[in-house]
Amino acid sequence: MWMKTVFWGLLLFMLVATTMAVEYGARSHNSGPWSWCDPATGYKVSALTGCRAMVKLQCVGSQVPEAVLRDCCQQLADINSEWCRCGDLSSMLRSVYQELGVREGKEVLPGCRKEVMKLTAASVPEVCKVPIPNPSGDGAGVCYWAAYPDA
Repeated sequence: MWMKTVFWGLLLFMLVATTMAVEYGARSHNSGPWSWCDPATGYKVSALTGCRAMVKLQCVGSQVPEAVLRDCCQQLADINSEWCRCGDLSSMLRSVYQELGVREGKEVLPGCRKEVMKLTAASVPEVCKVPIPNPSGDGAGVCYWAAYPDA
């Protein structure tokens, strides 16, 4: 008798859980801890002006002044959710490309290739020692999108 009760209780639980998952969009691309980083939900993407300057300077091989590095790291650390940091860096990088009129070309600035700028931006969390989620668990603090060609 108690087995039937347990069975029906579990079945009811699964039915309710499935209904709630559908209702709240658990299968949508925008669920999970990163979902509150979406500007469509009201999240304000950080401009990361210090990181912008740092990435440009590093990419062309210039020395980065300590104040610029400090500003960048502080701006990145000020982003409340570590889940949003790589997304904000990616947005910053896209705005740099847009500002410089970069399309599919290889050179972003004189002496700075697009791939180098992307890897430089993706490694900012590691340089700053600011935590980001790392699904691979290998300890690297590099944004995941650096591995994709069109990120």
